Amino acid sequence: MTSRPYLSVFAYLSLCAVLAIPVAAQDVRVGSPAPGFTATDSHGQTHALDQYRGKYVVLEWHNQGCPYTRKHYESGNMQELQKEWTAKGVVWFTVISSAPGEQGYVTPAEENEYLAKMHADPTAVLLDPDGKLGHLYNAKTTPEMYVIDPQGKLIYEGAIDNRPTPDVDDIKGAENYVSDALDEAISGKTIATPYTRPYGCSVKYRD
Repeated sequence: MTSRPYLSVFAYLSLCAVLAIPVAAQDVRVGSPAPGFTATDSHGQTHALDQYRGKYVVLEWHNQGCPYTRKHYESGNMQELQKEWTAKGVVWFTVISSAPGEQGYVTPAEENEYLAKMHADPTAVLLDPDGKLGHLYNAKTTPEMYVIDPQGKLIYEGAIDNRPTPDVDDIKGAENYVSDALDEAISGKTIATPYTRPYGCSVKYRD
């Protein structure tokens, strides 16, 4: 009689571990379908990846306290990219996966104030304090960039550029992998560099 509860708890924990694998260790690969998601933005609006079929989608992992992120925002580089590509019909989602109490965590009001201050212009900022979206894509750093094509396939994953430093001066002359991937894909060309190693601060998940 005493062993039954133990076995029941053990089986339950084992099942939870198995069920957690798709979220914590999602197999996200360039050339494969991008994982679908639904997330809420800083204005309380809900966005599902499926509703943007037919458009290119960029996911930009963000942490305003990270010096590598600040490099691209204080210089205006990220905002220029957002404005350039959204003007061309690309959907640009900034994603914040910092957990409450961790660097980069913001409330919706704080994020909207930051967007106005920085003159940022993404399509929306997706708030992911529980890390579900971050784990779904296995996002590791801020910034980290993903590009999804109109058919829902992941076509680029990795760093924003080839200058892995927090130095603003390094932006000038850098090769921007995101712009390259979008330019090549829209032109019908094969993407020369579909994957790079991301650089920046670690995403501040809860665990």
